[in-house]
Amino acid sequence: MNLGITLARGGSKSIPKKNIAKIDGKPLIAYTIEAALRSSTLDNYIVNTDCEEIAGVASSYGAIVQFGRPNELSIDTASSGDTLKYVIERYETENKVNVSYATELMATNPLKNEFDIDECFSMLISKSADSVIAIGRLHDHHPSRIKYLNDKGVICDFYPEEPESRRQDLRPHAFIRAGSIYVMTRDQISTSLRYGGSKSYGYILPDERFINIDEPRDLLLADQILKEERNVIVPHQN
Repeated sequence: MNLGITLARGGSKSIPKKNIAKIDGKPLIAYTIEAALRSSTLDNYIVNTDCEEIAGVASSYGAIVQFGRPNELSIDTASSGDTLKYVIERYETENKVNVSYATELMATNPLKNEFDIDECFSMLISKSADSVIAIGRLHDHHPSRIKYLNDKGVICDFYPEEPESRRQDLRPHAFIRAGSIYVMTRDQISTSLRYGGSKSYGYILPDERFINIDEPRDLLLADQILKEERNVIVPHQN
């Protein structure tokens, strides 16, 4: 069984009730639920939350809700790996099934779609991987352009930069975890780590679907993107 999971904690410091904040008139978490329900590789999909309001919204969009988690997994410092392990073990016990694979779908990216979800799982199987995670390419924020100041205030490199280089010439290409999709085997989940090691692969999200809602301005950007997509006029075909 490949179980899809979204962890939707009620607390959020940067954006209060972030998981149900409205984007283009719809709760943030709804976009992930809809993509999950359209996926062809998920055998089932649940939302785990400790918030009754989020539970109600998730249910209204068709998600099965697993309500509650231990207090130590509801705080800011709780790791996603530990929480996923708890959620899966509880699901197995309550439903008398064995979970072979887990696909975590983070609500913080409303632009991912069912194609991305299914491609990540297909990559896991084809490569006999332990995990496959969605990543996004860094352009302006390539590591060679990131600096720090030493004790004297002098600009120093984290990673060597060719002076006056163009961003399109920077090598190797740099990527960051997209905060979007994590697909894992049951053995990987048992380690409480969602990725890492020689059999952890990256699925590159297209730039137009690479976003992570972390700050209020991210909400504004996602809202604008979704509105533009919704208002695109498809040419009439004769």
